[in-house]
Parts: sequence; structure tokens; C-alpha cells
Amino acid sequence: MRTHRSRTARAVVITGLTAGLALSGCARAGETTTEASDGAPTEILMWTHSAGNDGELTVYDQIIEDFNASQDQYTVVTEAFPQSSYNDSIVAAAASGDLPCLISMDGPIMPNWAWAGYIQPLDLPTSLTDSLLPTAVGTYQDEIYSVGYWDAAIAIFARQSVLDANGIRIPTVDQPWTKDEFDAALTTLKQAGYETPLDIGAEDTGEWWSYAYLPFLASFGGDEINRETYLSADGYLNGPDAVAAFTWFQDVFKNGWSSAGGTIGNQEFIDGDAALAYTGVWNAKAALEAVGDDLLILPPPDFGHGAKTGGGSWTFGITSQCQAADGAREYLEFSFQDEYIAAFSDNQVVIPATDGAAAMSEYFGADGSLEAFVEISKAFAMMRPETPAYPVISSQFEKAAKEIMNGADVQSTLNVATQEIDTNIESNDGYGF
Repeated sequence: MRTHRSRTARAVVITGLTAGLALSGCARAGETTTEASDGAPTEILMWTHSAGNDGELTVYDQIIEDFNASQDQYTVVTEAFPQSSYNDSIVAAAASGDLPCLISMDGPIMPNWAWAGYIQPLDLPTSLTDSLLPTAVGTYQDEIYSVGYWDAAIAIFARQSVLDANGIRIPTVDQPWTKDEFDAALTTLKQAGYETPLDIGAEDTGEWWSYAYLPFLASFGGDEINRETYLSADGYLNGPDAVAAFTWFQDVFKNGWSSAGGTIGNQEFIDGDAALAYTGVWNAKAALEAVGDDLLILPPPDFGHGAKTGGGSWTFGITSQCQAADGAREYLEFSFQDEYIAAFSDNQVVIPATDGAAAMSEYFGADGSLEAFVEISKAFAMMRPETPAYPVISSQFEKAAKEIMNGADVQSTLNVATQEIDTNIESNDGYGF
């Protein structure tokens, strides 16, 4: 392939939204730690959202086995739950005082849980946190609350033979397509016989919408909220740049460049029904297997304010109920060895969070078939707003984008979403900002 992704009660107000936010299981109430009176190691319980993900769980099992064998003060045990109800399970456990010591959390939900008092600042060495991709470090109010082993990014998949045959320039990280170039490419590809040349993932649901399409909005110059104050979306989600972004988004479907009822993932691209796919790194292996050396992994377009891609994936933090925080911290430090991060990366096809792990990775090293994703992530990744209001922001963004996709008036739809977000922020006293 040629390569040219009590504060606790306050969070209950938005519990229903946090469930939809996670891409995240039924939880069993568990003790945070088990203190042994006979001198046995202290048990540290860790919950993950990873039930059914054997590639991820295999690495956790190895880390835990190695950590437990490396010292005799702590014993880490883990429980994996289905992702679909994971967030609600955390909220319920927090309310009943049954949180474990360590929890996984989707990046954008972390500030809400920090504000709610579920988790505590990590206080890990800067030598560790500074070594990670910025989007693998979760921050709220200038404190680090979570860290992750990997990140994900979105790019455009294409076949070089198709672009060459239609005289379309192959964009690079240094020179992505402009808006005019991207529009012209889609027009050309439609005229070449592709009924819908771009597979954009519009049939997907939940957090995909903000993760995937906020980068378009930001590249136009808009945003979901004022990131200097985090107190209002007015002028950012409904200003002129946002109207331009969502008008373009609506035109993608009006012009027949993409289908509002398309497939989830990149199946249209793999089948050859779409010339381009706007999709995540997690789909890259399947595309590589289907397309082979003809596959191109291209940066997103630059709509005027720089190309952008989604950043911030699953991370780990220490709960405020943990009675053995020192042990949980020691485990986290141990777990961030490059060999483990590389194993997570290759098992799940996600971007490793350290350069050392990338060098060890089968896919993401200097000669790896998916190394372009590392470049794209480093150059263009942006976090979703790091605010406790994010679950509401994400829900309103998805609602507005779907309505606009289906033909709703752009300005009035964005005004409604903006008002809903601002009302929620005001009703929660600014969420600490």
C-alpha cells in the first residue's frame, strides 16, 4: 500500500445521555479493594468496557499477570463488561459507593466524571504523560485525570488507480485537498459513474457524529462551544462558519455525493460502489486486505482553517473511591510499557500512543502499512470539548446534523442546538468554569 485517526448527584442529571455517548457493561457491584488481614496482597479491582474484544482483553491479561508477578503488595483483578451499558453502570456504582479502583472511560466523557467526583487526578510522572500522544491524555481544569494506550483517527480511503484514472491529485499531510479540490473530485467521480462516490458513514449512530463531523466544522472555523470559557456555544455552533460547514454537509447529500442511508463502516468502498471512504483506522485492515497495494490513506480536506481529524479514545483513570490509589497508580505506570502499547495497537488496529510502541508495531512503524495514520493523527487530531457538558453537546450535535442531513434549515436547526446546550450549561452553574 502507498501511504501519501456531594458532586456525584449532579452527574445523574445527564445519565441518559452518557449511555449513548460511549462507543461503551452491565456491572457487578464490587469492592474497590480487598484488604487482607493475613499479610496477603491488597486486591485492586479494574473495570473495562471490553467484553467480547478478545484482542484487547488478551493484552490486559498479560499486563496483569506480569504486574502481579513483579511485586507482592498488590493483586490486580479485572472485570470486563459489554460496552453498550457501561456508562450507566459506572454512574450507578458511583451513586452506591461501589466503584472499583480503576475504570476505563471514553475520552470525551472523562471531564463529566471528573466534575461529578467519580475520578481523581492521576498524579503520574510527567515522563510518562509527556511521552503519550496529546489526545491520549485526558485533562479537565488543567489536571490530568486519564491516560490511554492508543488513539484513533479518521482519514479518507481511496484507490490510487481510480484517482489516477480521473486526473485527481493525491493529497498529502503537507498539502491536503482544499474544499474546492474535494468538491471537484467528488463531482468528477460521480460523473465517472459512481452513484454516491463518498462513503461517509452517515448511517452510523451515537458518538460517531461528533467524532467524525466536528472536524469538518472546526476546519470551516466553527466549533461545538467557545473553548476559552466553555460557557456557551453561541457564535460557534451557530455562527457563519458553522452555517457554511453544515450547508456544505447538507449539499453532500443533495448533490448525491453520499447517501444518507449508506452502510456503517466502509463496506461501500470495499465493494467498489464508492470511490472514497471517510472512515476510521479500525476499518483500515479490512480495506487493506480488500484493496491491497492500490489503497491510499489520505488526510481529511482542509476547508479553510486546517485539516482536522477526531482524537481522544478510551483511557483509564483512578476512581475517587479507590482505597489503594498508590497501587492503582503503580499498576498504571507499569502498564504503559511500549511492548504492551504495541500489542494493543496491533491487536485492535489503533494508533499506538508512544513513538516507541509505534516503532515496535507491525502496522504503524516506519515501514508499516498503516503508518500514514500516525502522521495524520499527529498533524491534525483534535479533542472533543473537554467539558462536563460534553454529553449534552454531543447529543445536540448529532440531532442537528441528522436533521440538516435530511434537509432541515441550517441556521434555525443550529440555533436550537445552541440554545439547548447553553441552557444545560446555565442550569449546571457552568460546570465549574
